[in-house]
Amino acid sequence: MNKWILNLSLGLLFLAACNNKELLAPPKAKKIPLELTEHGHTRVDNYYWLRERENPEVIEYLEAENEYKEEALEHTQSIQDDLFEEIKSKIKQEDESVPYRKNGYWYYTRTVPDTEYYLVCRKKGSLDSNEEVLLDLNQMAEGHEYFQLGGTSVSQNNKLLAFSVDTVSRRKYTIRFKNLETGEILDDAIPMTSGGLVWANDNKTVYYVLKDDVTLRSERIMKHILGTHVEDDEVVFYEDDETFSVFIYKTKSEKYLVIGSGSTLTSEYRFLDADDPQGEFRVIQPRARELEYSVEHFDDHFYIRTNLDAQNFRLMRTPVTATGKENWEEVIAHRDDVYVFDFEILKDFLVISERKEGITQLRVMPWAGQDEYYIDFDEDIYTVKGNVNLEFDSDIFRLSYTSLTTPGSIFDYNLKTKERTLLKEEEILGGFDKSNYETKRIFANAGDGTQIPMSLVYRKGVMPDGNNPALIYGYGSYGSTSDPTFKLSILPLLDRGFVFAIAHIRGGQIYGREWYEDGKLLNKMNTFTDFNDCARHLIDEGYTSREKLFAKGGSAGGLLMGACMNMQPDLYKGVIANVPFVDVVTTMLDETIPLTTSEYDEWGNPNDEKYYHYMLSYSPYDNVEAKDYPALLVTTGLHDSQVQYWEPAKWVAKLRELKTDDNMLLLHTNMDYGHGGASGRFQWIRDTALEHAFIFNLLGIE
Repeated sequence: MNKWILNLSLGLLFLAACNNKELLAPPKAKKIPLELTEHGHTRVDNYYWLRERENPEVIEYLEAENEYKEEALEHTQSIQDDLFEEIKSKIKQEDESVPYRKNGYWYYTRTVPDTEYYLVCRKKGSLDSNEEVLLDLNQMAEGHEYFQLGGTSVSQNNKLLAFSVDTVSRRKYTIRFKNLETGEILDDAIPMTSGGLVWANDNKTVYYVLKDDVTLRSERIMKHILGTHVEDDEVVFYEDDETFSVFIYKTKSEKYLVIGSGSTLTSEYRFLDADDPQGEFRVIQPRARELEYSVEHFDDHFYIRTNLDAQNFRLMRTPVTATGKENWEEVIAHRDDVYVFDFEILKDFLVISERKEGITQLRVMPWAGQDEYYIDFDEDIYTVKGNVNLEFDSDIFRLSYTSLTTPGSIFDYNLKTKERTLLKEEEILGGFDKSNYETKRIFANAGDGTQIPMSLVYRKGVMPDGNNPALIYGYGSYGSTSDPTFKLSILPLLDRGFVFAIAHIRGGQIYGREWYEDGKLLNKMNTFTDFNDCARHLIDEGYTSREKLFAKGGSAGGLLMGACMNMQPDLYKGVIANVPFVDVVTTMLDETIPLTTSEYDEWGNPNDEKYYHYMLSYSPYDNVEAKDYPALLVTTGLHDSQVQYWEPAKWVAKLRELKTDDNMLLLHTNMDYGHGGASGRFQWIRDTALEHAFIFNLLGIE
């Protein structure tokens, strides 16, 4: 990349409003051409300078875009207010989570009316005991525009609480400690952590993850002893490979502390007896390229989920005294058509979380060797997974269940009697009746003949006559599957006749690991063409039309939106891109940006010419052209640590420069939040209302 010098005293050029009654002209960011030469190829980036976070002219530009967005949608403010109240009215003001038992206490969270955050609570012995409020997040959040609780961990003697908080939205957590007997917050304060933390069993030693202050990579496992200076904390493990990040946890048995270090394709674990914090961590299996595994402990064995000779993963076990892969013995065999993504060990049962034919399912295997079985559910399309299961000696397995029509539900399932007890279903107020909605799965033909599944939900009575508005959502990266789960945010759409679709495109993992491999690195283009094929199928089958179809995606899903728009802009009436990763090549060439080095195995390393040219072929920012685009709403956060704000800002500036249409183009920058958006339980509704109003405005819905 060429060196460059810019005169940062140059301001921004904005067109003046014709008069007070007319809409402001769109902001125009000043063009400062910068030539970038890589692999003999020269790119010109006119808006590279927008990455100058401390430059007041950058802030001026972002605020001007916000002002333009406000004025462009000013006439929808009453709609936004109504939508806010409509969604908020469906949320229970006073609520409580299902308690779980640990070390003699019942733990739960609860909310009280007219507050944004929750209380962390516990009761000793029984649920009839007096409540102890461990943390009141509403009090802790006072004076902060953003507040996020990270990890929490109670010491073995139940007397001390370690917790972490982020008040910037940059995912840099500070760890604090509370004496649960006196209520005192201790002086110990540890900044710049990932938020993850665990206690050793001596009730005074805490292990945590320290981040690099520039790249924000989780790179060190540290040990802190209460009452000592943080500067004296010991480095237990330093990960010197910049493509790896580290984390730490305690096994379900409370017997071992486990350090994990992983990249996209490779993992490595170390363990230490939690009773011996002065001891040395030992490697379970040394890292080997493309060998992935995860670890849990039971009795005298470690149980290991791994892709060793198993693309869709299998389950192994190995003695604690002999942990190398040469000692691993198979518990669950690999199957080509079943993806094993989690497991839970109980004294008499093994419960495997699997994905088959695109559906999550729970497989129950008695250790005694009786017939195994799968837990049955009432719907064809749903999402299920294990919940909090901390006790080995139990026949009860707690699970979480949801679908596009069923709110999140917690069940206790008796593994012996096969009886299922509903403990809680999220209560949706305002007369919600899930029987009013219908969900189904359909399939689109990709260009290469692959069948791409979509999960649909709509209000009963909606007919595929081509007249329905529709919103299609996608992600398609990192092997992350957008499972069909209940979404309160889309109820205003469904109740106004919309069809909502999730495109399960390649790059996710709905059909197992091969589905992921077919949508990453040099196969990434499949992700984008799959999504456009799904959109086209919705139109062809009469679920919607080009004049009423909207698309939405965030982060890597924002990359999806940008690439799909560049490829086939006429498919969509409007697009919503949240915190979009759109400046792919420039970002992946900059190793100082968070996540860059750890994601070479996802996108490719552009320092390799083969990957550079492939990434350049789809990077949304680099492929903006002089042509018509659909209406576009782009959102970002000034403090975003995952996708830096300047990527969407540059993208919008370039679209303003080149696009040939008069369609709405809006950039909304939240000056207080980061990648995850607002932190409060009602604050997010404002952003949802803005997005819905953007869509309603384009459809003429009042």
